[in-house]
Amino acid sequence: MRKSIIFLFLLVNTFFCVHAQEIDSTNFSIYYDSPKKYVISEIKISGIRYLDREVLVQLSGLEVGQEISVPGEEITTAIKKLWKQGLFSDVKITASKIVGDKIWLDIFLQERPKLSGVNYFGVSKSEKDDITEKVLLLIGSQVTDHQVNSAEKIIKNLFLEKGFLDTEVNIIQRDDSTKNNSVILDIYVDKKEKVKVQDVIFHGNDNLKAGILERAMKKTKARKLKNFFSSKKFLEEKYIEDKSNIIKKYNEKGYRDAIIVKDTIVKNNDNRVTVEIWIDEGDKYYFRDIKWVGNTVYPGEYLSAVLGIKKGDVFDQKLLNKRLTEDEDGVGSQYQDNGYLFYNLTPVETNIDNDSIDMEMRIYEGKQATINRVIISGNTKTNEHVARRELRTIPGDLFSKSKLMRSYRELSQLGHFDPEAINPDVIPHPEDGTVDIDFQLQEKANDQIELSGGWGAGMFVGSVGLKFANFSVRNIFNKEAWRPLPTGDGQTLSLRYQTSGKYYKTVSFSFIEPWLGGKKPNSLSVSLSHSRINYSANNYYSRYGGSSYGGYSPYGYGGGGYSPYGYGGGGYSRYGYGGYSPYGYGGGYGSGYGSGYGYGSQKERDPSDDQIWATTALALGYGYRLSWPDDYFTVYHELSMEHYNLQNMGSYFYFLADENGQVNGTFDNLSFKTVFGRNSVDNPLYSRSGSNISLTIKATPPYSLFNNIDYSNVDNNKRYKWIEYHKWLFKGQFFEPLSSNRNLVLRTAYEMGFLGYYDKYRKSPFEGFIVGGSGMSGYNIYGTDYIALRGYKDYSLSPRNGSSMYSKFTMELRYPVTLKPSATIYGLAFLEAGNTNNSFRDYNPFKLHRSAGIGVRIFLPMFGLMGIDWGYGFDEVPGQPGAAGSQFHFVIGQQF
Repeated sequence: MRKSIIFLFLLVNTFFCVHAQEIDSTNFSIYYDSPKKYVISEIKISGIRYLDREVLVQLSGLEVGQEISVPGEEITTAIKKLWKQGLFSDVKITASKIVGDKIWLDIFLQERPKLSGVNYFGVSKSEKDDITEKVLLLIGSQVTDHQVNSAEKIIKNLFLEKGFLDTEVNIIQRDDSTKNNSVILDIYVDKKEKVKVQDVIFHGNDNLKAGILERAMKKTKARKLKNFFSSKKFLEEKYIEDKSNIIKKYNEKGYRDAIIVKDTIVKNNDNRVTVEIWIDEGDKYYFRDIKWVGNTVYPGEYLSAVLGIKKGDVFDQKLLNKRLTEDEDGVGSQYQDNGYLFYNLTPVETNIDNDSIDMEMRIYEGKQATINRVIISGNTKTNEHVARRELRTIPGDLFSKSKLMRSYRELSQLGHFDPEAINPDVIPHPEDGTVDIDFQLQEKANDQIELSGGWGAGMFVGSVGLKFANFSVRNIFNKEAWRPLPTGDGQTLSLRYQTSGKYYKTVSFSFIEPWLGGKKPNSLSVSLSHSRINYSANNYYSRYGGSSYGGYSPYGYGGGGYSPYGYGGGGYSRYGYGGYSPYGYGGGYGSGYGSGYGYGSQKERDPSDDQIWATTALALGYGYRLSWPDDYFTVYHELSMEHYNLQNMGSYFYFLADENGQVNGTFDNLSFKTVFGRNSVDNPLYSRSGSNISLTIKATPPYSLFNNIDYSNVDNNKRYKWIEYHKWLFKGQFFEPLSSNRNLVLRTAYEMGFLGYYDKYRKSPFEGFIVGGSGMSGYNIYGTDYIALRGYKDYSLSPRNGSSMYSKFTMELRYPVTLKPSATIYGLAFLEAGNTNNSFRDYNPFKLHRSAGIGVRIFLPMFGLMGIDWGYGFDEVPGQPGAAGSQFHFVIGQQF
């Protein structure tokens, strides 16, 4: 009985102990020296508010049913994975319950605070904008230690680039009391003073002058007058580059062993540094024997001639590399223009004997590469055939580097693509000896809506025009192509209306098809225009020479007469009272007594008394490209008809006046023009290289040579009914890059023009040259060429009806501000000289009106080119006080 009671007690006790373990499962201990195996029964995420819990469980790498050791690597690895996310300021994993071999885990995560604001102290607004752009502190993002440290480093580097070497940055986090779990960053910046270079001192430079070495250092400039326009801030990164530039300069001069032994940077009390550099120049070396190995296509003698380096020349590694791989006429280009795209050349120094170096050029020619595919991409607006027809790289042809670059130029000249963004990507396939070429293009807006104005001839002229430079005639009747207009075929359609009110009106239309028929680059152009000028409605012409000074008086008694420079006086008198005064200085009767200037009575103007010049013109042109001497040459022919209708134009065309002193009637100008040109300019908007040369010959039929009429004594209306002349224009401009980045460009240009006649009694009253000023008439006018000569007033170097000869020379330095598709802006400085004459007897090439000045050009795709120049004319114009000197020239919608 006693044994039975004891057994029952033990059984009950055991039951309660087991039951107690199941209920009190949170009362457990984990011993790190004796890990145990458990199976995860549940995983909970606590402490977070905004993140997805299921995603966080997956990021930890733990999952329900997984067997883990506690303690063990699985828990440690999970913690590390969560820390790596950079989203939490605290990570804990605890066991909330253990029952037998099962374990319940709780992952506690403290989210990092979110950024609710950033404050900057110690910086200007522009500096703040720079920091904000480079330091991406996004409102609403979580603030991490890495983010804060990175921001501090970026801000320091930003000011370091500006020469603030001692900049201190302190970033303080503070809680945002208005938002939960959010902080505000207060960024305190102490720039200190900017560190600049006081002096650069060289030691050991026995063979190269300090000035040469200073120029080799592009960014580390001493405080000297010659460096007035250069930055003198000290930047350690740029200083390291400049030390390398010093060695490169020595290498160019033959000192291939030159080294910088040591250098010191001493900070002065005025926050400037003195840089001292010790140089070991070494010996000067020369080229001796140059041998070619592996060349089967070209003989060694030919390659040596192309290389252009002779025995005894100073050893120049830079020159050697340029002639081997970089220059367009170098050795590499010879091979690559012949299809050897896979060619490789390795120059090896085989022997150094005292100061002489023997070179061996080891060539691997490889197979000739054939063009497989030519891909055109990025042409979102222009049809592919418009771009493809300009390419010189044709599938099946041998690869040619020069044809590749010519294709690049032709695409640039189209005007439909951004020249700076065109990228001909060459994709070689050595395994089968082929190459693919992908011309990556970026469309740019080149249609223009012209709302322009210009000041000329004492008036403001407004223009409204539409120019569609990528029009498509064949899609006019395709409704789907109107977006908003049919485009993509490269044709040009222009409509323009220009007016200055009652004085001047013109309307014009033109169309150009650059590839007539679509197979050859033969252009067809058609233009039609009508203009009407009422000189009586313009005070400028009324005041300066013309009717308001009295105009032409057949008997000499009426005031003023014709003065081409507008100073009145003298006048043309058929019977001698007053005489003709070409410079308007007076003399004779009636010098300035005309009613229009305020000395006589005023009366209402009769329209029949108005001085009117109306012109209607039609032109048809055809152009094509030549293959000889090279395919940069072009020819353009144009047949044009201009009909002039003049009313009371005696004071303007005094030499046409009848016995009543007036010019009334119609005159016709039927002419044929041929232009021989060669254009190799690389970029039409900002040209860096190439040239543009043209010879223009324009002539009418020589009526006087076959009609047997003596024009010495005939009526002017009959004499000039059909105008006759021959006109010659020779123009050229050249572009040469002066800087290593090809941005600083020198433009040199010249122009010469001559207007001739067949009969001395039929000298053309039209087609003369008017020189001076901006080259704008304030309006478009047929029968006259307006030539710009900055630094002088408009028209000041020519008589009113134009000169028979002119010459002009220009030198211009250009540098770009921006070359983006949205805007092309560049500055310029110019020297200019020119003059006019009426005969070869008066021509003197050294008698020129000279000027100099500066300006800026802005090209906006929607509005075209705009420019403003300030010029100073150095030479006085006879009879024109104030025509020279300081002058501003402002133009909208016209290229100089």
